[in-house]
Amino acid sequence: MTEPDKFQRLSELDARAALGGGQARIDKQHALGKLTARERLELLMDPGSFVEIGRFVTHRASDFGMQEQHFPGDGVVTGQGTIDGRNVFVFAQDFTVFGGSLGAAHAQKITKIMDHALRVGAPIIGLNDSGGARIQEGVESLGGYADIFLRNTLASGVVPQISAILGPCAGGAVYSPAITDFVFMVENTSYMFITGPDVIRTVTHEEVSKEDLGGAHTHAATSGVCHFTATDDAACIARVRELMGFLPSNNTEDPPRRASSDPVERETPELERLVPNESNKPYDMLDVLRAVVDDRHLLEAHEAFARNILTCFARIGGRPVGIVANQPAVLAGVLDIDASIKAARFVRFCDCFNIPLLTFVDVPGFLPGVEQEHRGIISHGAKLLYAYCEATVPKLTVITRKAYGGAYDVMSSKHIRADVNLAFPSAEIAVMGPDGAVNIVYQKQIAEAVDKTAARAEFVEEYRNRFANPFQAAELGFIDEVIEPRLLRKRLCMYLSLFATKRDRNPPRKHGNIPL
Repeated sequence: MTEPDKFQRLSELDARAALGGGQARIDKQHALGKLTARERLELLMDPGSFVEIGRFVTHRASDFGMQEQHFPGDGVVTGQGTIDGRNVFVFAQDFTVFGGSLGAAHAQKITKIMDHALRVGAPIIGLNDSGGARIQEGVESLGGYADIFLRNTLASGVVPQISAILGPCAGGAVYSPAITDFVFMVENTSYMFITGPDVIRTVTHEEVSKEDLGGAHTHAATSGVCHFTATDDAACIARVRELMGFLPSNNTEDPPRRASSDPVERETPELERLVPNESNKPYDMLDVLRAVVDDRHLLEAHEAFARNILTCFARIGGRPVGIVANQPAVLAGVLDIDASIKAARFVRFCDCFNIPLLTFVDVPGFLPGVEQEHRGIISHGAKLLYAYCEATVPKLTVITRKAYGGAYDVMSSKHIRADVNLAFPSAEIAVMGPDGAVNIVYQKQIAEAVDKTAARAEFVEEYRNRFANPFQAAELGFIDEVIEPRLLRKRLCMYLSLFATKRDRNPPRKHGNIPL
């Protein structure tokens, strides 16, 4: 082949790869409200930074009528580029080629860039849009999935792994996103499930739509599989880019700082009116968080799931932080099974990637009830306790109003290695709330009183003054400072700077045995 012929061949292959499965299939993809794999990568990566790897790879199957169907790339675009100037490795499944189905060559392209990411310490982002395993390739396609799962597991806690579900993701394909750190989904066009509606109808006789079974809303609000949702592909990819701005490239680096025009000395007097003195009056903890963080900006993860606890990324003094906060506006901020799992996963992620943890506490305890006990709130609640105990990143805790019972211990108390524990003067720290405590502590005196209502009110006030305040805990060293709410941002900025060089270690071991 002459030199001009070689360049002609290259040009032809490039053109075929760029078209994926052809213009008709691209048009169909657009008609469904979806972008193509290459269009998605253009939005995700910095302009001109993407370098494709394995552009001309094709499948190896020779049976079932696939001999003549050779598409450069084999249904997945893989490569490397930058997001905000930082290296990332990506793969984007191309639904226009074999429905994005995974075969041996397709899987090897993905595992190659995952291996590269681990070698150089760069995040892995997967844009999933696939009909599942390629049936024509049999066990090779199943083996390809397992090869990916292994690398997801080896990369866990080493480099950030992000999955965006931008179409179907079914069967064994769902386990790769499930192992990754964060899952994004698009409303009405993406779905995830192990077995589809047809199989469920046959086996259990249940009728359910794809959307109700495994759509974005279902996994965001009910199962908790999805962390972020978006209205379309472009919005989803924009949210992926936003999340990446809070994360380091790997577990040996600190998260990226950014300059902010929000002064570190800014006071927060609005907190004095945002947090009610009455311990049973609801308020929105998000208002408290926005008052404290840079530019009032939060990126909330798992927004629709277990809404009685909040998990957010933000910056304080330009430093990324992970925030866990009870939400008094939902179930009084009580801890239950879903809230414990949600927060534990977030705490462990932040600890993996050197992101300081900031915990806001207003918790009446763990949710009582037969269902919670039978579903295992003991072991699930222990997950959050374990996560906080294990975490070695800087840990700052703020008790805004109440911290009762075992939930006080679990929510990053001084006893489980929190570095700094602050409390507002109105905070109540006790085994239980005053109203319930007097029924036990002063039961006899109330029973003997002539005016039981007056006696009970007197004992409630006595208990509150003696126990339900932050000063006894401060005397014992469990609270480092009782501060005025207006000073909170200043203090947090100071302590985050002070503990930026914190070094803490856990005992040498292969790994712990978190109560799963």
